[in-house]
Amino acid sequence: MIKRSFALSVAAFSLLISTGCANGFGGYGAPKQIIIDTRGVNMDDYYGDLADCEDYARQIDVKSETTQGVVEGAVVGAVIGAVAGNHNTAQRGAGAGAIVGGLKGNKQARLEQERIVRRCLSGRGYNVLN
Repeated sequence: MIKRSFALSVAAFSLLISTGCANGFGGYGAPKQIIIDTRGVNMDDYYGDLADCEDYARQIDVKSETTQGVVEGAVVGAVIGAVAGNHNTAQRGAGAGAIVGGLKGNKQARLEQERIVRRCLSGRGYNVLN
């Protein structure tokens, strides 16, 4: 019974992470605002280029990366917990690993999105300041 409730908890957490805060651009957890040197820049052109670059960045599937992090974290946490103790320790390790892994996967995917936007804008001739 404990194993089943634990599995349901991990599944519920995975779903929560992957749908609630893993949207990347345009949703919760959106990247920081990109700052450029605006001297001599046509802002209408810039906003069009920014939208194009953000579309490229959306190709990074934040939900998938977050879910993958949850699964990998749960496996690693369970193994460490099993080595360090018994099945209860393995369950707790899996839960903690799922949380840490999900957060790590989400953060890495969002950072990659930010890097894509910055590189894209730089490639289009903008002087990205941050």
